[in-house]
Amino acid sequence: PRGPEGSVCAAGQRLVQPPAVDMALECPGTPPRARPCAGSSNDAATPRTPPPPVARVATYAWEPRTPEPSMGGSLSAYDWGQRSPDPGLSSIKASPLRPSPAQPRGSPLRSPGCEYSDRLMPSRAAAGAASDLGTGFAIHELAAPENSRSRHNELSPIEASPSRDDENSVAYESLLRGELLGQSSPAPASAGLYDELRTPDRRAGLFKYVVPDFPLEEEQATPWKLRAPEEGPGRQLRKISKEPYKVLDAPGLEDDFYRSCLDNSSDDVLAVARGEVVDTLSLRTKRCERLCTLRNHTCTSLSWSNTSHHPHVLAVGRHNGEVQLWDVQRTHLIRTLPGHSRRVGALSWNGHVLATGSRDRGILLHDVRLKPADSTTRLGGHPEEICGLHWSPDGEFLASGGNEGSVCVWDPRSSAAAASPLHRFTGHTAAVRALAWSPHQRGLLASGGGTACKCIRFWSISRGTSISCMPTGSQVCNLLWSKSVNELVSTHGYSSNEIVLWKYPSMTRVATLFGHTARPLYLAPVADGQGIITGAGGDETIRFWNVFPGAARKSGGGGLERREGPSSLAQTIR
Repeated sequence: PRGPEGSVCAAGQRLVQPPAVDMALECPGTPPRARPCAGSSNDAATPRTPPPPVARVATYAWEPRTPEPSMGGSLSAYDWGQRSPDPGLSSIKASPLRPSPAQPRGSPLRSPGCEYSDRLMPSRAAAGAASDLGTGFAIHELAAPENSRSRHNELSPIEASPSRDDENSVAYESLLRGELLGQSSPAPASAGLYDELRTPDRRAGLFKYVVPDFPLEEEQATPWKLRAPEEGPGRQLRKISKEPYKVLDAPGLEDDFYRSCLDNSSDDVLAVARGEVVDTLSLRTKRCERLCTLRNHTCTSLSWSNTSHHPHVLAVGRHNGEVQLWDVQRTHLIRTLPGHSRRVGALSWNGHVLATGSRDRGILLHDVRLKPADSTTRLGGHPEEICGLHWSPDGEFLASGGNEGSVCVWDPRSSAAAASPLHRFTGHTAAVRALAWSPHQRGLLASGGGTACKCIRFWSISRGTSISCMPTGSQVCNLLWSKSVNELVSTHGYSSNEIVLWKYPSMTRVATLFGHTARPLYLAPVADGQGIITGAGGDETIRFWNVFPGAARKSGGGGLERREGPSSLAQTIR
């Protein structure tokens, strides 16, 4: 039986409390052992033996390591330690990682009341360490009560960070106090900055945006001013002028949907057919010359050669079905290509091969390197007049548009090409004059329908199917792809008479240009790839537009000077 100190047991012996030093050396949580009385029955036959010595248990206090002289005075950022659960044992401390002398090495004792830990504990007292751990826990230290704060500082002192009042610390502390703790801290030295970054006292939700109480500027949509994307490095705002930078007067220009009376060469030599005459204008030298005058039959189509061997050869289609090849530099007729019986309204070059389309519903392929008798291949697949022809950029396929609304794709390398086309697309409901191959995606063809169709369709040659259809609301006269960006230009007739720049494949309108008072039936690119040339027979004008991205060509050196805004009819083709 146990009792308080000084009580008497049944045998008449007094209970004795063990010495205080033994109690201090035992592990926490172990109850004090009472000494048996002298007259108990168990001790009558056996001699009394002294109790075994109580082993001292090594306890380690959580405290910073004191730098040793041999370590050069450097502080350790992390220490291994064991923390005693009894606060009263904090007075008995040993150096970290050093057991007390009473414990024998190699045989640690583990008592059930002791708590051992192998955590990697940070040392917050390393004020000169590379990372300031005290700053990260400053919000907890400031929010702790006064009694616990003093004790916490006694065990692990946190020194005030010298960067407490800088911008990052002010914003971080203000955010944590306002959103997590619902408190508001006193304004630091930089009161102006603190007022801008502080959180309102009334909480509307965790991290919920609240409009600040300071007024915004008139053009400022958010409290914090952000840099616009167009102001970033390498990104500039694209500007497209809504007015032509040059206008030419072309009296006598035909207003016929089935004719192609304008084309520009790779050397910026513009060819224009006006009735029976064909004129050329050099856009670099501004020199205008008369190429030829056709007797009895008007000119119905023009096309420049795209081969580097003969860049100055111009094909001229006539109303009687003849096709003439002219050397523009020498003003000399090279050859006349027969084969058609009616007007030739479509021409397209592919190296040394010239494709011609006529009202007689036939397509002829002429190899200009051979004799006329051996150089002709006939393709027949349209039941009505051929309105448009266009070779693919790689020269493998030829697209043709008919007055009945069908689009045919031909492969001249195939032996069966003369009998039937490779693909026949019948999505349009009106005459197809506008055809254009994409230079960015192989096998992508765009076609535009007439007044009864009013849409632009895209076709996949590899799959032989339609990709998409874009209604435009007006007659599609011409199509032209940009070589630098994935954009498309279309000219429209009845009833808008507009020029539209499209972004493919979204088909969003980048710009809409107005200027012609009649339908712009003719379209040709400028050699630099930035501008386009449009012509309308109804208003007898030729206009130059800068629509595609790229650096504008500087004046001088024979270049074409570009001016913003409309210009007067400075030049006239007579």
